[in-house]
Amino acid sequence: MSPALVIPSIDHEEEEPKRVVCVMDASGRLGASLVERLLQRNYIVHAAVCTHGNLQPLKGLANCLNNKNLKIFESDPFDYQSIINPLKDCSALFYTFETPQEQPMFDEYMAEIEVRAAHNVLEACAQTDTMQKVIFTSSVTAVIWREDRKSISEFDEKNWSDVHFCKKMKLWHGLSKTLAEKSAWALAMDRGVNMVSINAGLLVTPEISMKTSYLKGAAEMYEDGVLVTVDLRLLVDAHICVFEDVSSYGRYLCFNHVVNRPDDAVEFAKMLTPSATTLSATSYEDLGIFEQRIGNKKLNKLMVDYKS
Repeated sequence: MSPALVIPSIDHEEEEPKRVVCVMDASGRLGASLVERLLQRNYIVHAAVCTHGNLQPLKGLANCLNNKNLKIFESDPFDYQSIINPLKDCSALFYTFETPQEQPMFDEYMAEIEVRAAHNVLEACAQTDTMQKVIFTSSVTAVIWREDRKSISEFDEKNWSDVHFCKKMKLWHGLSKTLAEKSAWALAMDRGVNMVSINAGLLVTPEISMKTSYLKGAAEMYEDGVLVTVDLRLLVDAHICVFEDVSSYGRYLCFNHVVNRPDDAVEFAKMLTPSATTLSATSYEDLGIFEQRIGNKKLNKLMVDYKS
């Protein structure tokens, strides 16, 4: 008698093992949103938060706390062991620097703090055997600030802000983001870490105001056609897209709105100062219309087939 033919049922195929990823710092608006979206995509997420005993940073993760795929770690970018712990078994790190609570504004000393943090994190990634990719959050301010910026027809991923110009003009946000990203790239290349950076425009959140450190030099950004903003949803999607797409490499500029017309300026000003009710386009018409001089074609091309 012939042996019975056994046909495996597709209903009982083994599930693909869940990938483990880390989000650091997960306490900010971007970090918490990344955690939530990654959990929705069935990843196991190590959320690294710097609480210093204060549970306030966990408020953004309130919707996720009961998810069995979420593990929360206390982490401090200046405590090497507390970085190593959440990275254990992870195939990727989504890294974004959150300003320390005791120093909410960027100043001339923030660059040193941010560089140290980036160096520690990349070194820890180099020591993590399972690490396959680091997604490093940087900023458009690490791209656009330089003495000769008027001579550049369109800024893209190849451009870097000039450190000496940032110091001269006291553009501390640009200085910090430029030095931290350059430090991360140098260490990644030296240690063989696969890194991709997202250079984000100004993230539009309820917290932004005229005091937001990104906006130092906003008038010059407007006139240069490089004052750009990004919605949280797009920024989260961009991070996950460059992680999941194996072809991603280098830097990616991320924004979805350019403020370069008087009516744009009015809407932008209202967003920064909600109490101002008398603003109109005529108030800003002297600003003129300026040609957009920054592009994000590289990211747009990568995200064409991305399913959020």
